[in-house]
Amino acid sequence: MSSTLATELTDELAAAVERLMPQLTSHCPPTRDELAALLASPCSYLLLARHPENGPIVGMATLIVYILPTGLRARLEDVVVDESARGLGQGEALTQRALELAAEDGAESVALSSGPQREAANRLYQKMGFVPWESNHYRYWLRKSGG
Repeated sequence: MSSTLATELTDELAAAVERLMPQLTSHCPPTRDELAALLASPCSYLLLARHPENGPIVGMATLIVYILPTGLRARLEDVVVDESARGLGQGEALTQRALELAAEDGAESVALSSGPQREAANRLYQKMGFVPWESNHYRYWLRKSGG
């Protein structure tokens, strides 16, 4: 399995994000303008997984690489694989490519969070070498649409 980097906004990409987002979250999928802004951002990578043999887009992940006073960091967000393609190695391919990109950019670490109900995802991350990070996580909603 492999993943590719999204570089342009296409109808196929917009439709795939529209289909995948509800499998990940209750948030509304991004608009085309929001997707275009993500693709144009110098600190974000949108990775895509396709069904074997160059089929449709069946997964995505977003890697953010950012600088802090304590060093260059990366964060993996919004990893989702379509229910029809789970168990084919797509999640691992997306995560592995994100780790490679973060390393190429010089990041010191890659952080992620995953809900406890996502048992398969949590097993995958631990198998790939991610370790639980003892921390309190907080969120302050600036807009009431979150949750």
